Amino acid sequence: MKQILLITDGCSNVGESPVMAAAHALQEGITVNVVGVVDYGTIGELGSREIADIAKAGGGISRIVGTPQLAQTMQMMTRKTVVQTIQLAVNKEVKKILGEGSLEELPPLQRSQVVTVVDELTETSDLRIALLIDTSASMKPKLSAVEDAIRDLALSLEAREGKSEIAVFHFPGRLSDGADLDMDWTNDVSGVRSLFSRLRMKGATPTGPAIFRVLEHYRYDTLDGYRDRRPAEDQGEGEGMIGGYVV
Repeated sequence: MKQILLITDGCSNVGESPVMAAAHALQEGITVNVVGVVDYGTIGELGSREIADIAKAGGGISRIVGTPQLAQTMQMMTRKTVVQTIQLAVNKEVKKILGEGSLEELPPLQRSQVVTVVDELTETSDLRIALLIDTSASMKPKLSAVEDAIRDLALSLEAREGKSEIAVFHFPGRLSDGADLDMDWTNDVSGVRSLFSRLRMKGATPTGPAIFRVLEHYRYDTLDGYRDRRPAEDQGEGEGMIGGYVV
């Protein structure tokens, strides 16, 4: 199962529509979840609507939270999305058997057995999450909370029985119109602590192009261990906003 987990605090203002980008992700089997991070005040009506619309188009979940709840929210959304994906697949199989029936219409014993299988698959299915972090200027006071949340999420993924991999991107990238790759797919959480060592904050918020950049990485990189072979300078390493991690 594939996910993009977008962490942002405001409206996109550069490039393609992030809603359109999220819809493309869903078409390619990648769910898009969105966390709106707020330290004080409100994120604003426009930003709140965009966050909800991105998640809806990407078949995912959206939440607006303060930094203290960020880590817990990221873990909850990740698990919930996995459960929903498995339940959709199960319901399709149930409909093949029951016609227009649903899981809820099964007899209690059978329904309980199916729920048990869903719970087992939630922990054992292969999972790949691309974290896409808004590092525009307004996010600067929140990045320490984002760093802690990523570390906690990575630890929770490490505890799963199934294969779990995480990659980290930030936007705007070097060219201010997309995202840069900071940490390639890994199940090793030790590198997360060094992701935020060198930051250069920028004002633009190219959320749509950033999502498309992550989709490109997914297309050229599969769960069987293949890695994108492009030169490091083409992947935004070393010169990007986050330069303390070497893949």
